[in-house]
Amino acid sequence: MTSKGLKKLLALLREHEGFSSTVYEDTRGYATIGFGRNVKTKGISRVEANYLLENDVEYFLDRLTSRLKCFNELDEVRKIVLVSMCFNLGYYGLCSFEKMLHAIALEMYDVASFEMLNSKWAKQVKGRAKELAQMMATGEMPHD
Repeated sequence: MTSKGLKKLLALLREHEGFSSTVYEDTRGYATIGFGRNVKTKGISRVEANYLLENDVEYFLDRLTSRLKCFNELDEVRKIVLVSMCFNLGYYGLCSFEKMLHAIALEMYDVASFEMLNSKWAKQVKGRAKELAQMMATGEMPHD
């Protein structure tokens, strides 16, 4: 197919399929997203998943940078912890960790680590919470 033909095809498909940024059921009941992507039967490739992951990380970095006063002053490892928590809990879920965030603002990282582990979230995600709490306490990556 020529590049001109491909452009015409893409325009037609965009028009016919319509765009949805969220998952919806198509006329046959299949989970669908974007421009008619059947999530159940086609899914996404690792390349697409990595693209989405990188976009999501940028989204949370932007939010944390602009809304959490102490974020820019943190070392890289502690920034990684907060972005990972955002990814798991959402930004507002992270904001519910008021005692942890207060401790971070005061550079009391052991207290912040304790608050992470003393939560419903830690009971739900177990190993992830332990690893992130250790990173918060030490400022070191676990596998360096």
